[in-house]
Amino acid sequence: MIPLVYLAFLLLGIACMLLIDRRFRLFFWRDAAAASMVTLAGTAFLLLWDAAGIAGGIFLRGGAGIASGVVLAPELPLEEPVFLVFLVLCTMVLYTGLARLLQRRRRNRTRRRLR
Repeated sequence: MIPLVYLAFLLLGIACMLLIDRRFRLFFWRDAAAASMVTLAGTAFLLLWDAAGIAGGIFLRGGAGIASGVVLAPELPLEEPVFLVFLVLCTMVLYTGLARLLQRRRRNRTRRRLR
């Protein structure tokens, strides 16, 4: 069971990001179709980036005891695409959340000036 710890924590992180997203309707709960496309495109881009790094001998899998040991391709563990999905999701939730905060701040400044 220990070898699946990393994968379990990645999935827990994704679940937490989705709960934050749902609470504030930032990404998937704002526009599921667009969010799905962004997530797929971002993950595909990062997988290509990984493939280039692996081909160049820059990225190596290592031997972490908390990883599942399942390898999808040479030097590409099962956890990597899951991590990349988490990375894209986390980035978009943070980006859309920050954009909303800045928009609200600008709106409040404008209201104060009009008073």
